[in-house]
Amino acid sequence: MLYYLGTYIQQFFGPARLLQSYTVLIALALYSGFFATCLLLPRFYSRLPHDRGREFTLTAEAAKGKPTGAGAVFITIYAIICILFVPMGILQSGVLTLTWLTMLTGFLDDKSVTSWGEYLKGFLDLIISIATSLLIYYCLSRTSSDGHVHFWFPFITNPVIVHPVVFIIIGVILLWTSINTTNCTDGVDGLSGTLVLIALLTLGVIFYFILGHSRIAAYLLVPHIADGAKWALMTFSLSGVLMGYLWHNAYPSAVLMGDAGSRALGFFIGTMVLITGNPLMFIATSTIIFLNGGMGLLKVALLRFLKIRIFENIRFPLHDHMRKNRGWSATQVLLKFMIMQLLITVAVVGLFFKVR
Repeated sequence: MLYYLGTYIQQFFGPARLLQSYTVLIALALYSGFFATCLLLPRFYSRLPHDRGREFTLTAEAAKGKPTGAGAVFITIYAIICILFVPMGILQSGVLTLTWLTMLTGFLDDKSVTSWGEYLKGFLDLIISIATSLLIYYCLSRTSSDGHVHFWFPFITNPVIVHPVVFIIIGVILLWTSINTTNCTDGVDGLSGTLVLIALLTLGVIFYFILGHSRIAAYLLVPHIADGAKWALMTFSLSGVLMGYLWHNAYPSAVLMGDAGSRALGFFIGTMVLITGNPLMFIATSTIIFLNGGMGLLKVALLRFLKIRIFENIRFPLHDHMRKNRGWSATQVLLKFMIMQLLITVAVVGLFFKVR
């Protein structure tokens, strides 16, 4: 909205042209999201559901009774920020809507007296993942110069044409995994939010400074994304909102994001990774999230459906194992997991963009 308003106003007031600068919009959106969330979130504590304690988790008693489902507040603030600051096309509008709907499914579960159950939530995730993959493929194929969607990978110089069915399958797996592993990581105050923040900042930099910059993209032999600055703006906007939430969620937390926040954040990360054109970028953004929560999902799935036992001596989510078996404090879990993710991110991003 402000982008188009700047186009109109600048003929009467010259400095209004700054509203067409993505650098200015990123700064305004990030700070607006941060301060809006910091100020408004506590006002909703009394209206949010309260945590009933999670079964089989070490922090169940500590979390019990705290306001939860805060994702409903900060994701809604994020949607408003995007409407105000992002010049959205069909794909951006669709991704924003689906992010909000993913939040809604989590919030309704947070609010429900009885849990929706794994299978219902898994089915909803599947529907959302399929719809998102179809939308992304349709929009990318329409804007592609040859009508095809391409993936790019390290060690391969030229982009690879992706068949629609292959794209949908990869997209669904990526999105479903990102939603559920992020959800499983939400168990230590600030852990999930901090790891997601690293992922968002990484993706924002990649979109704005690499994929969205035609000369740098050409130099690094990666496809240029014309809307890279828009995706960067959306990503940094969510970063600002998430910082506002973390302001209240720092140990000891005053409020929990609940499934409403973790599911929406996981969905958004998966979507942005898919839009980069390199699904392996998930390694750079979410390795620790996957190891922390995803290996537990794999362990349960193999035991439940194939009667195969793995990692019998490791407790999942991994943060529970480190606290219970290794004696780490919540602060140690947060800092050490954050450091490991930063080390992985720097190494993988360097590898992906320079080894071509």
